[in-house]
Amino acid sequence: MTSPTTPRLSTVRSLARLLPFAKPVLPRLALGGVSALVASLLALGIPLVLEVIVADGGPIDSGDPWLIALGAGAILLLGLVEALMVWARRWFVLGPATRVEYELRTDFFSRLQRLPVSFHDRWQSGQLLSRMMQDISLIRRWLAFGIVLLIVNMLTILVGSVILFSWHWLLGTIFVVVSAPLWISGYLFEKQYGLLSRQSQDQAGDLATAVEESVHGIRVLKAFGRGSHALKKFTRQAETLRQTELSKAKAVGWIWFWLVLLPDIAFALCLGAGIYLVQAGEIDRGALIAFFAMATILRWPVESIGFLFSFLVDARTATDRIFEVFDEQNTITDPDRPATIAEPRGALVFEGARFRYQDAASTERDLLDGVDLSLRPGETMALVGLTGSGKTTLTTLPGRLYDVTGGRVTLDGVDIRDLSISELRRHVGMAFEDATLFSQTVRENVLLGREDLAGGGDEAERVLREALQVAQAGFVDTLPHGVDTVIGEEGLSLSGGQRQRLALARAVAARPAVLVLDDPLSALDVDTEALVEDALREVLADTTALIVAHRPSTVTLADRVALLQDGRVTAVGTHSELLRSSEHYRYVISSLEDEQERQNKREATL
Repeated sequence: MTSPTTPRLSTVRSLARLLPFAKPVLPRLALGGVSALVASLLALGIPLVLEVIVADGGPIDSGDPWLIALGAGAILLLGLVEALMVWARRWFVLGPATRVEYELRTDFFSRLQRLPVSFHDRWQSGQLLSRMMQDISLIRRWLAFGIVLLIVNMLTILVGSVILFSWHWLLGTIFVVVSAPLWISGYLFEKQYGLLSRQSQDQAGDLATAVEESVHGIRVLKAFGRGSHALKKFTRQAETLRQTELSKAKAVGWIWFWLVLLPDIAFALCLGAGIYLVQAGEIDRGALIAFFAMATILRWPVESIGFLFSFLVDARTATDRIFEVFDEQNTITDPDRPATIAEPRGALVFEGARFRYQDAASTERDLLDGVDLSLRPGETMALVGLTGSGKTTLTTLPGRLYDVTGGRVTLDGVDIRDLSISELRRHVGMAFEDATLFSQTVRENVLLGREDLAGGGDEAERVLREALQVAQAGFVDTLPHGVDTVIGEEGLSLSGGQRQRLALARAVAARPAVLVLDDPLSALDVDTEALVEDALREVLADTTALIVAHRPSTVTLADRVALLQDGRVTAVGTHSELLRSSEHYRYVISSLEDEQERQNKREATL
C-alpha cells in the first residue's frame, strides 16, 4: 500500500464528514428511520395484545370466540402495518442513499482529475479504484440500512427493556444484566475489527493494482514467459488478504458467539424466575407469556448489534479511505484573479526554472537546476541531451503538469501560474512518447482537446481530417467503422506507431499557440517519420514548438537546438552552429545517430 495515511478520527467525527453529501437527503433518510421505528414499535405492541388475550380472566378463559377473534385481528393488523412500514422504510432510504453514492463518486472522480500528476505518481491505481467502487458502495449500503437499523434497534432495545421492567423488575433486571456484557464486547470488537477492516480494504486495493498491472502488461508477461511469476506474486497477495479476512471472520464469529449465548442464558434465567413469580402470585400467566414474546422480539435487535457494529466500522474505514483522497492538497490550482491572453503569440520563456520531486532527498541536486531558455513566437526549438539530463521533465512544465520549484515559466510575458489552468492548456498542447488513447472512437480521441467541436459539424470534420493527414494516420479509414471505430482499452489493439500518430493528431487538432512534443515519433518507421516531419513543418510554421529529439532527423525540424546537460541548458543555436562549437553536442548527436542506425538495422530485418 503506497497511499499516505491521515490522522485517525473517532468513528462519529469520521462519519460526520459525510454530512455535506447527505444533508440534501436527510429529510427522506429521517422518514425512513421513523418508518423503521414505527415498524419496531408495532412489533413490540404484539406482546401487549397477547397479554390481554391470555391474561387470567381474559378472552381465552371466557371462551368468547368474538373476543378471541378480535384479539387475533388486532395482532394481524399490527403485523400488516408493520410490514407496510418496513416497505416504506426501504422506499424512503434507497433513493437518497444512491444519490449520495452518485455525488460521492462524481466528486471523487472530479477530485482525481484536478489533483496534480505528482499525486498520481505516489498512489497506486488499484487503491484509487477500490475506493471509487467498493468503499463508496459500502457507504451507500450503510446509509440505506446500517445507520437506520443501528439507531432503530438500539431504541427498540431501550423501549422493550422498559416494558420488560413494567411487568416485573426482577425479570427486567435479569434480562438487562445478562445482556450488558454485549455492550462491553461490542466496544472491544469495534477496536479490533476497525484495524482489521482497514487492513483488509487496503490489501484489496493492492490486489486490484496487481490485477490491473498484469492485465495491462499481459503482452510483456507472455513475451518473457513470466505469467507464472505474476501468478505467484498475486497468490501471495491474495493469501495475505485471505488471512486478514479470516481474522475478520474470527472476530465476527466471537461477537456472534456472545450475541447468541447471552440471550439464551437470559431466557433460561427469566424462565426459572418467571415460574417462581407466577407461583408466588406476583405476576399472572398472561404477563409471563407476554414477557417471553417481548424478549423473543428483542432478540433480533440484540443479535443485530454485532453485525451493525461491524458494518459501522467498515463504513468508518471506507469514509477514512475516501477522504484521504479528498484531503490531498492540490498544489496546481487557479490563481485568485487569473490573467488572460487575448491573442496568444506563443513566446515561451524559462527563467531560472528549477524542479525537484517532493520526495527527493535534500542532498540531491534539482532535476532542473536553473534552466534559462527563450522560444520566440512561431519558433521550433529542439531539445537534446543524454538520458537523465531532464528533457522530459522540462516538457511537463509549460502545461503545469508539474509546477517549477524555483524560477518561473512565462507565456507571452505572463507567468503561467497567473493563468487559469483551462486557459493555459488551451494555449499549450502536448504529445508524449508513451501515447495514451481512451476507449472511445478515433474521432473522439483526436478531437479530445477541442471542446468547441464536440457537437460535430463540417468544421469538426475538417479539423479532424487535417490533423490525421499531418500525422499520416490514414490507416483509420481501413478500420471497421473508420473514424467512428471504438478503440480498445488504451489503444492496445493498435500498433505503437498507430497510437503515436493518433496522439500526434490529437495535439495538432488542438491548434495550440505552443506545441510540446516529447519524442512523439519514436515508434514510427523511417519512411513514415519523414512524411510526418514534412507535414509538421507546415503546421509548425506559425506555432511555437518545443520538441524533445531522440533522433537526428527530428533535429532537422527545428529552427534552433537547445542542449540540456545535468539539468541546465548549456548551449543554444542552430544544428550546424552547435556542431562547430560544442563537443558535448557532437557526442550527443553521435549517440543519437548510433541509436538511429541500430533501429534502422532492426527494421530492415523485419
